[in-house]
Amino acid sequence: MSTTKSYDEIVDFLAAGITPDALVAFRPSDEATRRVEDLVAKSKDGTISTEEQSELDDYLQLEHILILAKARARQHIRLEQ
Repeated sequence: MSTTKSYDEIVDFLAAGITPDALVAFRPSDEATRRVEDLVAKSKDGTISTEEQSELDDYLQLEHILILAKARARQHIRLEQ
């Protein structure tokens, strides 16, 4: 079992301080994507643990916030041009 949560890289990315361009360009790593796909599959087939479900829920919340932040960053980029 991995001790790195699927959402850790998003939190680390945001905590590092970013520009609107960097935010728009950000994509989760292949490893994080595979982890989330695995968690979704486990959730669908009913084999997900409570801890894994919590990780998935946290990731999905952060993903939603990231989508909103990217939309706002695109607005800032357009205003700067």
